Amino acid sequence: MTALAFDPPQPSRLLTELDRRHRLLTRYGLLTLILGGVAILLQFGDPRTLASGVGIWVKPAKFFISVSVFAFTAAWFMGYVRPERRDSRPIRATVFALIASGTFELAYIVFQAAQGLESHFNKSTPFHAIMYALMGLGAVILTATTLPLAWEIGRRPAAGLQRSFVAAVVLGLLLTFALGGMLGGYMSSQAGHAVGQVGGSVPLFGWNRLGGDLRVAHFLGIHAEQALPLLAAAVAGAPARLRWAVVLGGGAVYAALTLGTFYQAVAGRALLPL
Repeated sequence: MTALAFDPPQPSRLLTELDRRHRLLTRYGLLTLILGGVAILLQFGDPRTLASGVGIWVKPAKFFISVSVFAFTAAWFMGYVRPERRDSRPIRATVFALIASGTFELAYIVFQAAQGLESHFNKSTPFHAIMYALMGLGAVILTATTLPLAWEIGRRPAAGLQRSFVAAVVLGLLLTFALGGMLGGYMSSQAGHAVGQVGGSVPLFGWNRLGGDLRVAHFLGIHAEQALPLLAAAVAGAPARLRWAVVLGGGAVYAALTLGTFYQAVAGRALLPL
């Protein structure tokens, strides 16, 4: 396996390439992306805010876009699965689990937002406590869909992929589950995502800038599946020894960085202080 690991298409053909790799996941990613745009527009027509002062449609917009990116990434990685395996029972089950868990979580977030209520950390009634627990289960299932994909790509990768690139994809998928899932589970067990003082926010992401914010580490963990393959793609033309050093060293540094931001947040220290 010595062919170039990553040859991205032109932006105008990206959707076509995603569709070729996995039509259902691509269509789901496109649908959630469009709904994310709708949620953004709703913020201009619905001025209601949550108790935290954040607009009620901010969280639905973020989660629609997040699930969209997750689905598009899975669709792209399907291209690294051997063609004859893309319709196998384990892969079909993985796709179903991704769409079902993502849809459940998004549906409840929108349901709560429409009522002007928090979806996360809301245990104010037995109903909300049960739904929040189910959301947590859904999030675990969603991130766990990276595991069968990692197994399939690791054991039977598509022809023409550099072994170091395959390792980067597998490592990224495993870290997404291990770090994204683990840190997300810890965060959901707390009273909220902020630790210590609360004030200010990082543009676009809304992370706390006066104290710690557990969402930073969770964000990094979830996006390991994109970061490590992109790192490997950047050195695809280098000698094999250097490629492996970058993949393994990059994975270690990324994991350390993610855990470092987690411990920083637990200590109540802001990532980007005011």
